[in-house]
Amino acid sequence: MAKILVVDDEADLEILVKQKFRKKIRENIYEFVFAQNGEEALERVQEHADIDIVLSDINMPVMDGLTLLSRLPDANPMLKAVVVSAYGDMQSIRSAMNRGAFDFVCKPVDFDDLDLTMQKTIEHVKQLQQTIKAIKENNILKMYVDENVLNFMTHKEFENSLLKNEVLSGTVMFLDVCGFTKITEQVPANTVVELLNSLFDRIVKEIIAQGGHVDKFMGDAVMAVYRGDYHLDRAIDTALAVKAQMSSIQPIVIGDKTFEANISVGINSGEMVSGNIGSASLKRLDYTVIGDSVNLAQRLQSVAKAGQIVITEPVYQQVKESFKFEMLGEVSLKNKANQYTIYNVLE
Repeated sequence: MAKILVVDDEADLEILVKQKFRKKIRENIYEFVFAQNGEEALERVQEHADIDIVLSDINMPVMDGLTLLSRLPDANPMLKAVVVSAYGDMQSIRSAMNRGAFDFVCKPVDFDDLDLTMQKTIEHVKQLQQTIKAIKENNILKMYVDENVLNFMTHKEFENSLLKNEVLSGTVMFLDVCGFTKITEQVPANTVVELLNSLFDRIVKEIIAQGGHVDKFMGDAVMAVYRGDYHLDRAIDTALAVKAQMSSIQPIVIGDKTFEANISVGINSGEMVSGNIGSASLKRLDYTVIGDSVNLAQRLQSVAKAGQIVITEPVYQQVKESFKFEMLGEVSLKNKANQYTIYNVLE
C-alpha cells in the first residue's frame, strides 16, 4: 500500500479524491492523508513517517506549494512531490521542478492521468527505498563479515554450499539475562534496547575471547557454540567471565525500577548437526546447530536460577578436575523422559 499526502486549500478536492480513488482505497492500494497548506503538510509528514509521495497545489495560504517543496527534503529526503496546479505555464512548471518536484499535473485534473503519474512516482520512491535498504544491509554486512567472505558470497560456489551440513562435536551455551523481561513492560523501548545491547556487548566480547561463535540472539538470551580443542572448558570459562562481569555492574535504576544484572546459563556438550536451516527458495537461511545436545542445553538454562551455570552429570565428569561445583540434585526437563542430575559451576 502507498500512502499519499494531498495538500490543497480547496475543501472539495478531498471529497473528489476519495470518490475517484474509492476502489483503490477500499482495496488498500492507496491511503490518503490531507492538509490545507504547506505548514499543515509538514506536520502531517512528521506524524506519518511512512508517507510515500506528496500531491501539492502551488497557491495556498500560510505556506505555498513552492515553499513546501523547498522544505520537504529536510522533513523527509525520501519523499517525492507531484505538483497539481492550475498554473500550467512553463515558468510555474520550471519553478516547481527547480525546487525538487518530481512531476507536474495541471488543473482541472484528469484523474486517469493523475493516477498514472502517481503510480510512476510511487514506483520510483519504492525503488529508492529498496536501494537505501540494500545499502544499509550491505554496510551492516561489511561490519561483521570479512572481505574475502563477501567476495566468496558473490560466486555460484556460495549458493551451492548453502545447503551443505555436517555432524560435529562441540559445546552449546544458552545464556539468559535474568529479570530483564520485568522492566521491559514499564521502561521506554529505546532505553530497553540500549540497556540490553550494552549487556550483550559485554557478553559477546567474552564469547569471542574464548573462541566461541555467537549463533543467535533470542530476546534477552544468547546462544553460543564452541568447537575445537577444549571447547567445553572454553564455554564454562566464558560463563564464569560473564558472571563476574555482571557482578561488577552497579544496579541500574530506571524510574522507580531497579535492575541488577545477572545471568542464568545452561551448557551441554556432544554431537550436533551444523547447517543452514530455513528456506533456500526465499534465501532466508540461518546457519545454526540443531540436535538433542542443543535442546538439552536450552532445557538446562530454563531450570538455572540467577547466577547459576548448570551442567549435567556426564558433562561434570569431563571437567570435574578443572572447576569447582555444587550438586543441585535431580530435575525433570521439558520433553525429556528421564531425570537429570545437575551441577552448578562455582569457579
